[in-house]
Amino acid sequence: MSYEDAQAYAKWARKRLPTEAEWEYAARGGLEQADFAWGAEFAPGGRRMANTWDDAARPFPVVAKSNEKVQVGTSAVGRHAPNGYGLYDMAGNVWQWVGDWYRADAFRIEATASKVPTNPAGPQDSFDPELGPTAHAPLRVTRGGSFLCSDTYCTSYRMSARRGTDPMNGMSHLGSGWRWISPRGKRARERPTNTRARSKPL
Repeated sequence: MSYEDAQAYAKWARKRLPTEAEWEYAARGGLEQADFAWGAEFAPGGRRMANTWDDAARPFPVVAKSNEKVQVGTSAVGRHAPNGYGLYDMAGNVWQWVGDWYRADAFRIEATASKVPTNPAGPQDSFDPELGPTAHAPLRVTRGGSFLCSDTYCTSYRMSARRGTDPMNGMSHLGSGWRWISPRGKRARERPTNTRARSKPL
């Protein structure tokens, strides 16, 4: 689901996408300085806590043999335990859109501000120097990682991980689930049932 699709759905439901700051606060579930939504260890006691790529079961990338049945993709919401705020799948499964434009230097800019920002709304434009001549191409922030993230490829299921994504991108591991913020005092419309896309509102 693209960014515009997510925005349109949120508007229909009388909600909005969270800012990046709101998303991370909710994703951490009350934990401070923890690498993951559930604590310091990726797999405490050998237990997998999120739908991420399992390198022990199958090295990345997938090269399926003709006689194998390989199931790769999203899992139903609630398969893994929630974080400290009762939110499911804040890491892994699918990348999640947030409302902010992506700037690679956003946190550095905030750090040089005259005072500590409170609930920052994010930058006014995009900037990613790794893109060279297209450094200012429009990108929106995505967080949380997906079922394709692994220790050998990317560890974007960490709570601090972020990336800039083309807002028109609608790949299967991106935006199939998202989070909403409900305006105070307003009730959202009833949402259609979809176990792949349904997420608990923030």
